[in-house]
Amino acid sequence: MKNQKFRNEWKFIGREADLIKVEARLRGIMEPDDNGDEGVYRVRSLYFDDLQNSAADDTAAGVSERNKWRIRCYGDDPTHLSLECKEKREGMCRKSACLLTHEEYESLLSGNVGELLWREDKPLLRKFAILMETRVYRPAAIIDYERTAFVEPLSGTRITFDRRIAVGDDFESFLTGDYPLIPLEMPDRHVLEVKFDEILPGYIKSAAAEGFTRTSYSKYYLGRRILSALQ
Repeated sequence: MKNQKFRNEWKFIGREADLIKVEARLRGIMEPDDNGDEGVYRVRSLYFDDLQNSAADDTAAGVSERNKWRIRCYGDDPTHLSLECKEKREGMCRKSACLLTHEEYESLLSGNVGELLWREDKPLLRKFAILMETRVYRPAAIIDYERTAFVEPLSGTRITFDRRIAVGDDFESFLTGDYPLIPLEMPDRHVLEVKFDEILPGYIKSAAAEGFTRTSYSKYYLGRRILSALQ
Protein backbone atom coordinates (compact mmCIF):
# COMPACT_ATOMS: atom_id res chain seq x y z
CA MET A 1 0.00 0.00 0.00
CA LYS A 2 1.28 3.44 -0.91
CA ASN A 3 0.43 6.32 1.44
CA GLN A 4 1.05 9.95 0.61
CA LYS A 5 1.33 12.62 3.24
CA PHE A 6 -1.37 15.26 3.53
CA ARG A 7 -0.92 17.98 0.92
CA ASN A 8 -2.52 21.26 -0.08
CA GLU A 9 -4.89 21.05 -3.04
CA TRP A 10 -6.12 24.23 -4.70
CA LYS A 11 -8.77 24.11 -7.43
CA PHE A 12 -9.71 26.66 -10.07
CA ILE A 13 -12.13 26.83 -13.01
CA GLY A 14 -10.79 28.27 -16.25
CA ARG A 15 -11.59 28.67 -19.91
CA GLU A 16 -9.54 26.96 -22.60
CA ALA A 17 -7.83 30.16 -23.78
CA ASP A 18 -6.71 30.93 -20.21
CA LEU A 19 -5.44 27.42 -19.59
CA ILE A 20 -3.43 27.46 -22.82
CA LYS A 21 -1.63 30.58 -21.55
CA VAL A 22 -0.91 28.92 -18.19
CA GLU A 23 0.40 25.78 -19.91
CA ALA A 24 2.76 27.86 -22.03
CA ARG A 25 4.18 29.50 -18.90
CA LEU A 26 4.52 26.22 -17.01
CA ARG A 27 6.41 24.47 -19.80
CA GLY A 28 9.29 26.82 -19.13
CA ILE A 29 9.52 26.15 -15.38
CA MET A 30 8.07 22.66 -14.81
CA GLU A 31 8.38 19.19 -16.35
CA PRO A 32 5.60 17.22 -18.04
CA ASP A 33 4.48 14.23 -15.99
CA ASP A 34 6.10 10.94 -17.01
CA ASN A 35 2.68 9.45 -17.69
CA GLY A 36 1.10 9.70 -21.12
CA ASP A 37 2.31 11.70 -24.10
CA GLU A 38 4.00 14.90 -22.91
CA GLY A 39 2.06 14.63 -19.67
CA VAL A 40 -1.34 14.12 -21.34
CA TYR A 41 -3.35 11.01 -20.47
CA ARG A 42 -6.87 9.75 -19.80
CA VAL A 43 -8.11 9.20 -16.25
CA ARG A 44 -11.01 6.85 -15.49
CA SER A 45 -12.32 6.47 -11.95
CA LEU A 46 -15.05 4.16 -10.67
CA TYR A 47 -16.34 5.70 -7.42
CA PHE A 48 -18.11 3.79 -4.67
CA ASP A 49 -20.54 5.05 -2.06
CA ASP A 50 -22.51 3.50 0.81
CA LEU A 51 -26.26 3.15 1.27
CA GLN A 52 -26.43 6.61 2.90
CA ASN A 53 -24.49 8.24 0.03
CA SER A 54 -22.04 9.48 2.64
CA ALA A 55 -19.28 10.45 0.20
CA ALA A 56 -21.61 12.62 -1.86
CA ASP A 57 -23.50 14.12 1.09
CA ASP A 58 -20.36 14.85 3.14
CA THR A 59 -18.89 16.69 0.16
CA ALA A 60 -22.07 18.73 -0.30
CA ALA A 61 -22.11 19.61 3.40
CA GLY A 62 -18.43 20.55 3.45
CA VAL A 63 -17.59 18.03 6.19
CA SER A 64 -13.96 18.70 7.10
CA GLU A 65 -13.01 15.01 7.50
CA ARG A 66 -14.23 12.77 4.68
CA ASN A 67 -13.10 9.95 2.42
CA LYS A 68 -13.77 8.87 -1.15
CA TRP A 69 -13.12 5.33 -2.41
CA ARG A 70 -12.47 4.61 -6.07
CA ILE A 71 -10.87 2.25 -8.54
CA ARG A 72 -8.73 4.16 -11.00
CA CYS A 73 -7.37 3.29 -14.42
CA TYR A 74 -4.88 5.54 -16.20
CA GLY A 75 -4.90 5.67 -19.97
CA ASP A 76 -6.61 2.90 -21.88
CA ASP A 77 -4.72 0.03 -20.25
CA PRO A 78 -7.22 -1.97 -18.15
CA THR A 79 -4.47 -4.18 -16.72
CA HIS A 80 -3.15 -1.42 -14.45
CA LEU A 81 -5.86 -0.88 -11.84
CA SER A 82 -5.49 0.71 -8.43
CA LEU A 83 -7.80 0.95 -5.44
CA GLU A 84 -7.53 4.43 -3.96
CA CYS A 85 -8.81 6.13 -0.84
CA LYS A 86 -8.70 9.92 -0.96
CA GLU A 87 -8.85 11.48 2.48
CA LYS A 88 -9.60 15.12 3.21
CA ARG A 89 -8.74 16.61 6.59
CA GLU A 90 -9.14 20.31 7.38
CA GLY A 91 -8.57 21.32 3.76
CA MET A 92 -5.59 19.00 3.23
CA CYS A 93 -5.69 15.87 1.06
CA ARG A 94 -3.96 12.51 1.08
CA LYS A 95 -4.23 9.49 -1.20
CA SER A 96 -3.59 5.85 -0.30
CA ALA A 97 -3.43 3.28 -3.10
CA CYS A 98 -2.76 -0.35 -3.87
CA LEU A 99 -2.69 -2.29 -7.13
CA LEU A 100 -5.58 -4.62 -7.95
CA THR A 101 -5.65 -7.87 -9.87
CA HIS A 102 -8.49 -8.49 -12.31
CA GLU A 103 -9.99 -11.00 -9.88
CA GLU A 104 -9.90 -8.51 -7.00
CA TYR A 105 -11.53 -5.90 -9.23
CA GLU A 106 -14.35 -8.29 -10.14
CA SER A 107 -14.92 -9.06 -6.46
CA LEU A 108 -15.24 -5.36 -5.61
CA LEU A 109 -17.49 -4.68 -8.58
CA SER A 110 -19.88 -7.50 -7.64
CA GLY A 111 -19.72 -6.94 -3.89
CA ASN A 112 -18.60 -10.53 -3.29
CA VAL A 113 -15.67 -9.65 -1.04
CA GLY A 114 -15.61 -12.58 1.38
CA GLU A 115 -12.11 -13.71 0.44
CA LEU A 116 -10.78 -10.15 0.54
CA LEU A 117 -11.65 -9.74 4.23
CA TRP A 118 -8.50 -11.69 5.14
CA ARG A 119 -6.00 -10.06 2.79
CA GLU A 120 -3.42 -8.98 5.35
CA ASP A 121 -0.90 -8.46 2.53
CA LYS A 122 -3.10 -5.63 1.18
CA PRO A 123 -4.40 -3.68 4.20
CA LEU A 124 -6.12 -1.01 2.10
CA LEU A 125 -8.00 -3.63 0.11
CA ARG A 126 -8.95 -5.44 3.30
CA LYS A 127 -10.19 -2.19 4.87
CA PHE A 128 -12.39 -1.44 1.89
CA ALA A 129 -13.73 -5.01 1.80
CA ILE A 130 -14.78 -4.62 5.43
CA LEU A 131 -16.53 -1.34 4.58
CA MET A 132 -18.31 -3.02 1.69
CA GLU A 133 -19.61 -5.66 4.05
CA THR A 134 -20.56 -3.38 6.95
CA ARG A 135 -21.72 -0.24 5.11
CA VAL A 136 -22.68 -1.77 1.77
CA TYR A 137 -20.42 0.27 -0.50
CA ARG A 138 -21.33 -0.21 -4.16
CA PRO A 139 -20.38 1.44 -7.51
CA ALA A 140 -21.93 4.92 -7.76
CA ALA A 141 -20.38 6.81 -10.71
CA ILE A 142 -17.69 6.70 -13.37
CA ILE A 143 -15.76 9.95 -13.75
CA ASP A 144 -13.78 10.23 -16.99
CA TYR A 145 -11.55 13.06 -18.24
CA GLU A 146 -8.35 14.03 -20.04
CA ARG A 147 -5.50 15.23 -17.81
CA THR A 148 -2.42 17.28 -18.60
CA ALA A 149 0.07 17.21 -15.73
CA PHE A 150 3.23 19.12 -14.82
CA VAL A 151 5.60 18.45 -11.90
CA GLU A 152 8.36 20.31 -10.09
CA PRO A 153 10.20 17.59 -8.10
CA LEU A 154 12.27 19.82 -5.83
CA SER A 155 9.25 21.56 -4.26
CA GLY A 156 6.90 18.57 -4.66
CA THR A 157 4.49 20.68 -6.71
CA ARG A 158 2.09 19.10 -9.19
CA ILE A 159 -0.26 21.03 -11.48
CA THR A 160 -2.98 19.38 -13.54
CA PHE A 161 -5.44 20.52 -16.20
CA ASP A 162 -8.55 18.34 -16.40
CA ARG A 163 -10.55 18.68 -19.62
CA ARG A 164 -13.69 17.04 -21.00
CA ILE A 165 -14.82 15.91 -17.54
CA ALA A 166 -17.79 13.57 -17.83
CA VAL A 167 -19.84 11.07 -15.83
CA GLY A 168 -21.32 7.66 -16.65
CA ASP A 169 -22.94 4.75 -14.86
CA ASP A 170 -22.32 1.74 -17.12
CA PHE A 171 -20.19 0.07 -14.46
CA GLU A 172 -19.89 -3.26 -16.26
CA SER A 173 -18.06 -1.49 -19.12
CA PHE A 174 -15.58 0.38 -16.93
CA LEU A 175 -12.60 -1.76 -17.91
CA THR A 176 -13.19 -1.32 -21.62
CA GLY A 177 -13.50 2.46 -21.39
CA ASP A 178 -16.36 2.25 -23.87
CA TYR A 179 -19.44 3.67 -22.13
CA PRO A 180 -21.89 6.57 -22.57
CA LEU A 181 -20.78 9.79 -20.91
CA ILE A 182 -22.49 13.03 -19.92
CA PRO A 183 -20.34 16.20 -19.70
CA LEU A 184 -20.08 17.91 -16.32
CA GLU A 185 -19.16 21.28 -17.81
CA MET A 186 -19.62 23.40 -20.91
CA PRO A 187 -17.01 22.58 -23.59
CA ASP A 188 -14.92 25.66 -22.74
CA ARG A 189 -14.79 25.14 -18.96
CA HIS A 190 -12.02 23.07 -17.40
CA VAL A 191 -10.47 22.44 -13.98
CA LEU A 192 -6.99 23.50 -12.90
CA GLU A 193 -5.57 21.88 -9.76
CA VAL A 194 -2.44 22.86 -7.85
CA LYS A 195 -1.06 20.33 -5.35
CA PHE A 196 1.89 21.07 -3.09
CA ASP A 197 3.34 20.29 0.33
CA GLU A 198 4.03 23.08 2.80
CA ILE A 199 4.94 25.98 0.51
CA LEU A 200 3.97 26.78 -3.08
CA PRO A 201 6.94 28.53 -4.74
CA GLY A 202 6.05 32.08 -5.67
CA TYR A 203 7.16 31.78 -9.29
CA ILE A 204 4.90 28.75 -9.79
CA LYS A 205 1.98 30.44 -8.04
CA SER A 206 2.32 33.46 -10.32
CA ALA A 207 2.53 31.32 -13.44
CA ALA A 208 -0.34 28.97 -12.57
CA ALA A 209 -2.89 30.76 -10.41
CA GLU A 210 -2.63 34.44 -11.24
CA GLY A 211 -6.01 35.75 -12.39
CA PHE A 212 -7.95 32.71 -11.15
CA THR A 213 -10.24 32.47 -8.13
CA ARG A 214 -10.03 29.39 -5.93
CA THR A 215 -13.16 27.28 -5.75
CA SER A 216 -14.48 24.12 -4.14
CA TYR A 217 -14.97 21.53 -6.86
CA SER A 218 -15.78 17.83 -6.67
CA LYS A 219 -16.03 15.90 -9.93
CA TYR A 220 -17.66 13.01 -8.09
CA TYR A 221 -20.32 15.13 -6.38
CA LEU A 222 -21.25 16.97 -9.56
CA GLY A 223 -21.39 13.69 -11.43
CA ARG A 224 -23.73 12.20 -8.83
CA ARG A 225 -26.00 15.25 -9.10
CA ILE A 226 -26.26 14.78 -12.86
CA LEU A 227 -26.96 11.06 -12.58
CA SER A 228 -29.61 11.68 -9.90
CA ALA A 229 -31.34 14.28 -12.07
CA LEU A 230 -31.64 11.72 -14.88
CA GLN A 231 -33.23 9.01 -12.74
